[in-house]
Amino acid sequence: MNKPTIDFITLGCSKNLVDSETLMGLFESRGYHVTHDAENPQGQIAVVNTCGFIEDAKQESIDTILELAQAKTEGHLKRLYVMGCLSERYLADLEAEIPEVDGWYGKFNYRQLLDDLESSAGGVERKPDGLCHRRITTPSHYAYIKISEGCDRHCTYCAIPLITGRHQSRQQQDILDEVRWLVSRGVKEFQIIAQELTYYGVDIDGRQHIAELIDQMAQIEGVAWIRLHYAYPAHFPWELLRVMRERPNVCRYLDIALQHISDHMLTRMQRHFSKQETYELVERMRREVPGIHLRTTLMVGFPGETDDDFCELMDFTRWARFERMGAFAYSEEDGTYSAQHYDDDVPAEVKQTRLDKLMRLQQNISAEIEAAKIGQTLRVIIDRREGGWFVGRTEFCSPEVDPEVLLPADEQLVVGQFYEARITDAEEFDLYATTRYE
Repeated sequence: MNKPTIDFITLGCSKNLVDSETLMGLFESRGYHVTHDAENPQGQIAVVNTCGFIEDAKQESIDTILELAQAKTEGHLKRLYVMGCLSERYLADLEAEIPEVDGWYGKFNYRQLLDDLESSAGGVERKPDGLCHRRITTPSHYAYIKISEGCDRHCTYCAIPLITGRHQSRQQQDILDEVRWLVSRGVKEFQIIAQELTYYGVDIDGRQHIAELIDQMAQIEGVAWIRLHYAYPAHFPWELLRVMRERPNVCRYLDIALQHISDHMLTRMQRHFSKQETYELVERMRREVPGIHLRTTLMVGFPGETDDDFCELMDFTRWARFERMGAFAYSEEDGTYSAQHYDDDVPAEVKQTRLDKLMRLQQNISAEIEAAKIGQTLRVIIDRREGGWFVGRTEFCSPEVDPEVLLPADEQLVVGQFYEARITDAEEFDLYATTRYE
């Protein structure tokens, strides 16, 4: 019997993407054809993996579900399933409001979707899945590796612990086996992700094992680049910097969300890290790993943020000169400590003004940092060809969010391969390069 095509739509972060890829792999192992984020989905069944982190992401998820529910009502879709953060958090409300959905799944029970679908199809005999691996949806030379789920931090603004629960580390051997399997299929670059990767291992034996894990991963033959995302500043495992410094395939790149610099704000956010400690952290990272590129996230408009608090944040940004920075305005989230105990008292227009000022400052910093690379020769991996350009990245650039390197298409490069490229020009967020140099 021919099985229907399943269209997957993934919203939100790369951690959601890994969940989608895992479920897609399960479907393929049982003979289904799957597509991912197709521009024009043609399958009989759709699965939406939702985000429930902030208001804009929640609204995007709801709009996508409603659009597909309408397609089902009009007869263009036979079944609709929803999984992920939004349904984990708001299951009862969603079931009542959108009855067109055939099944709701959260962050942890989504594998059950396949068995439920086959049971509803008329008692299809379940076949053993065996060793089922992910269906990689990224370009074939890189993949995301999720090393844990959940978070034990209790930042007052954050809904993630309400959605994902306590921190749960994967077993180290399982992670390394997954990396070896992906290498055998041509993956060269690994983006290591978690809600809080520096906490890895603490729930297992009380010790931080992230440095050990990355060191072991770096020794696997075929692993060309390892890039680290979502560290936490408090109790930072300094041994990780030694691994980064000594292992050439561990990129000199770290994504570490700092959120603010004012002690007043850090205390209200319950970050358990001070202004002085933050300055010392950045200084030490740059000292121990020369050339490291730091990516951070900063927040404006948190309840109680004063003009003085914001001025401190601007001064810190000028001093730190982050190579990569994102910023957002505070959004009150249901159930969080700040929603229950603080008034959202910074007007929306003030939040936006502060955000605009902060991002203008960062744009100038980014432009200066990228311009300083002109004349340097950097190792670049090619992600794709687009128009008259090959588009690649250096070790300092994560996919989707960081600057890219553009090389002329007539240089006859190969997607997924590394090249030594000389930087010839720079824009605010992109570099231009050539492999034709002496």
